[in-house]
Amino acid sequence: MSAPSAPVAIIGAGWTGLAAAFTLQQHAIPCVVYESAPHPGGRARTVSQHGHQLDNGQHLLIGAYSETLRLLQQSGQDEGALLLRQPLRLAVWGQQERLLLNAPRLPAPLHLAAALLSAQGLPWGERLAALRMGLRLQTSAYRLPEDISVAALLRQHRQGERTTRLLWEPLCIATLNTPIAEASAQVFLNVLRDSFGHRYRDAELLLPRVALGELFAESLSAQLNRQAANTLRLRQRVEALHSEDGKLCALTVQGKHRPYTQAILATAPEAASRLLAPLPTLQGLAEQIRQLGSRAILTAYLHYPPECRLPQPMLGLHGGIAQWLTDRRITGQAGLIAVTISTAEGYGSMDNNSLCDTLHREIQQHFPHWPAPQHCQVIREKRATFDCRVGIQSLRPEQQTPLHGLWLAGDYTAGDYPATLEGAVRSGVQCAHQIIQARK
Repeated sequence: MSAPSAPVAIIGAGWTGLAAAFTLQQHAIPCVVYESAPHPGGRARTVSQHGHQLDNGQHLLIGAYSETLRLLQQSGQDEGALLLRQPLRLAVWGQQERLLLNAPRLPAPLHLAAALLSAQGLPWGERLAALRMGLRLQTSAYRLPEDISVAALLRQHRQGERTTRLLWEPLCIATLNTPIAEASAQVFLNVLRDSFGHRYRDAELLLPRVALGELFAESLSAQLNRQAANTLRLRQRVEALHSEDGKLCALTVQGKHRPYTQAILATAPEAASRLLAPLPTLQGLAEQIRQLGSRAILTAYLHYPPECRLPQPMLGLHGGIAQWLTDRRITGQAGLIAVTISTAEGYGSMDNNSLCDTLHREIQQHFPHWPAPQHCQVIREKRATFDCRVGIQSLRPEQQTPLHGLWLAGDYTAGDYPATLEGAVRSGVQCAHQIIQARK
């Protein structure tokens, strides 16, 4: 076992790695965070394109993100200054139909029952079927005897076509980034449980008032850098892991051999797999991670005149390419509309100009007075999330690896959540606590 003063190496300064480092710091365990990029944040960061500060994806937080909110508070951040907390108001517009669902301020699960029964745009019979499904899921503690697809789950509960099209399918794709015919119903139920099964506040939407980098990565990085024992080293790529007698002994960083007996591998899964594969004891784990697969997310930023605005901060669209529109006015970028396309593998070969023209035409169907956007920028994350398909939970690796002293952390590791910001933070915190326990 390492001496209490020995630093822990953390590979990756995304939300997972920073959450782990911050948690270790709170328990007086020094760490060194290595990040190959010039900035922290990982797959939830702010990038600069043609003079504009843009998030590399339009992320949404909800009130159930307890670990993320706790870390923000403990790092000295003011939630009200960073996040706009709003009651759940889900609007999805299709070509000929619209859904509007509002959750009133009632104790759970009454807020969900009232929202479903009063939902505008759904036939009365379908609203009752959705309510019955919610009550049965709560009775079963949101657990299934075995995993099935979300589509199969909806069929079991006799969900109507319109409810599926305008409510369940958009929610599933937004949270799991996987089509309902393939998505894990158990993971989807985990999200519904934590969002709707406990407190009204858990279902509230938390919309960032600031760029993603400022929201989390910059604040936690600043906290780490205030401690002399903790170091955030940007533009420092970890190239190899080294072991001796079944234990981690060193890392190769930028061609230099650096001794470490404990490390947290907090990179994206494909990078983790590459680092694990050369070591014989970790080749099986590397293959297990590869089998998780990946899903793409595409975000297009359309720059309209400042007077162009959505009727609410977020608006779902159905029947075209665009899935969610987010009005960036809340971040001080009036006229900037972020368009999110999840499960975006089919649009990889579509050029940016054609994509932006198509998205504008879809938006103009609902807002015919809007002119053409002044310009458009597209950010493609080809491996944004793991493939949250049926049975995926059995493939998600545990955090302790077969190599003594090496730990895994990331939203893809064993846990209830899909690849979300909260899943990343929880993994980092849990991994840090395992190291803390091991050092006692």
